[in-house]
Amino acid sequence: MDIFAHMQQALHDLKTAGNYRVFAELERQCSAFPRATVHRADGDTGEVTVWCSNDYLGMGQNPKVTGRMTEIIAKCGAGAGGTRNISGTNHYHVQLEKELADLHGKEAALIFTSGYVSNWAALGTLLSRIPGIIVYSDALNHASMIEGIRHSGCERRVFRHNDYQHLRKLMAADDPKLPKMVAFESVYSMDGDIAPIKEICDVADEFGAITYIDEVHAVGMYGPRGGGVAEREGLMDRITVIEGTLGKAYGCMGGYITGSEVLVDFVRSFASGFIFTTALPPALAAGATEAIRHLKESQVERARHQATVAKVRQALDARGIPHMHNPSHIVPVMVGNAAKCKWISDILLDQFGIYVQPINYPTVPVGTERLRITPTPLHSDADIKHLADALSSLWSQCALARKVA
Repeated sequence: MDIFAHMQQALHDLKTAGNYRVFAELERQCSAFPRATVHRADGDTGEVTVWCSNDYLGMGQNPKVTGRMTEIIAKCGAGAGGTRNISGTNHYHVQLEKELADLHGKEAALIFTSGYVSNWAALGTLLSRIPGIIVYSDALNHASMIEGIRHSGCERRVFRHNDYQHLRKLMAADDPKLPKMVAFESVYSMDGDIAPIKEICDVADEFGAITYIDEVHAVGMYGPRGGGVAEREGLMDRITVIEGTLGKAYGCMGGYITGSEVLVDFVRSFASGFIFTTALPPALAAGATEAIRHLKESQVERARHQATVAKVRQALDARGIPHMHNPSHIVPVMVGNAAKCKWISDILLDQFGIYVQPINYPTVPVGTERLRITPTPLHSDADIKHLADALSSLWSQCALARKVA
């Protein structure tokens, strides 16, 4: 077998199907977000407006956050200097974990290098080290959750997306004596729908299961202090493990879990993905702490953000651009064809100065290709009009169906 020929063919097939990923080379402009400079392959540059960032509230450029990071990097240097166990636990890591535990009303928290790692390490550790446990996983759970579950080697059941009745049926069919976990998300990032958290917790309680919720697309965004959908709905106390990220609404980098002292200590003591990796730089930990503290107190960013989301939806509706209506901040504009989705994205970038990454298979099923738009409080009314007008023009050029009001 020619290994490299196999690789080349696989890449060719990906390109032919319209699913080959091309990264836009961006240079974020601090104090000008959502503006960025795009660096093109020919060496040319241009200014674009970013419409698909996960820096949902623009906290990556908040002066409190950047000022704190600058202060700490001058004080502590660039990196952590080691793993958490070997010289890498900095004072600012400890402060951040206390802040996160408080955010979610839990006894303890543990930070990781990313949200992906926190899911993979926490789920992989808990499910591999609790004898006989069965995990019940939502069909649309993130790849990091799926990988953590798969890595654990435990028995797993997949329930239909957000279908707590199907969850109940699956749980009822298993041995009531075996330990159980229900793993799901609050806001699902591609469709933007929200889980029926209370009903899922009711089913979990019925069968004595612990619960694990991924709130990465909700922390900072929902609830009176930014604790997520579970906080907004008064349900944090019913969740065993709340997992989140520092890389989206908080504008920094890292992931975390929160829970009881014994559970967090268990993961800390046994998770290889935590034990054997270099700790987050102290400046990142301090910046994230500052962002969390700010959003615990400030409602301004969340209010402006929700107003911008509503304006974007109204502008798309006025032009008949089909998008998924959901209760979250994510606006999936449906194209339904991989090649056209990439073509629209390319033209938006090259001719309109708008950057929206196409979302194709395997991230979403074939036939549901989309542009995933994420408005921020910093997008202006002029930005919204420019986006909606550009999409309307390209919709006509592609002969795509419009949504009739």
